[in-house]
Amino acid sequence: MLVLASLTDPIVQFAVNVIHDLGLAGVFVLMVLESACIPIPSEATMLFAGFNVSQGHYSLIAVTLVGASANLVGSWSAYAVGYYGRVDILERHGRKLHISPAHLRAADRYFERHGSATVFFTRMLPFIRTFISLPAGVARMPFLRFSLLTFAGCLPWVFALALIGREVGSKWERWRHSLGYVDYAVVALLVLAVAYLVLKRRRRDAAPA
Repeated sequence: MLVLASLTDPIVQFAVNVIHDLGLAGVFVLMVLESACIPIPSEATMLFAGFNVSQGHYSLIAVTLVGASANLVGSWSAYAVGYYGRVDILERHGRKLHISPAHLRAADRYFERHGSATVFFTRMLPFIRTFISLPAGVARMPFLRFSLLTFAGCLPWVFALALIGREVGSKWERWRHSLGYVDYAVVALLVLAVAYLVLKRRRRDAAPA
């Protein structure tokens, strides 16, 4: 964990510098990048933005709307990569990545049944929220529904971080480190879930033999 923290500290300092120099425009740029699958933690961006709210530089509403709108704009690029990359990469070369047409059909069925809830709720989960746009694009989730659910899901996450930043003031960085443990937990759960699915698939494939 100390190694991960040392790796992210320069990114956090970069985010602080951008907001210090550009204000709300900096918040917008950073949150666009985060939602476009570039590893700039929204915790650092919005907690520091909340600290600036406590200093009277912006309002909490302005910071929240800017952050959520930026997340929406950034998610469009990731959605487009998944949408158009499905044909150019997955459908043509998917077998090289162990992705078959059956997998793509399964993804389509999943997003038809559970896509709305998945997009909405994962926008409030660390790490996962950054990448959910890619599978939504691959599954060809309707763009308008994707956009509305993305914005609605981002609002409470962005608001909560900005509010915490405003309330804790100069202690925002301590909270950023504390929230980092939530990121680690989510990543660990993802690794366990992937490992379980891989083992389950191998057992199923080996069963006929």
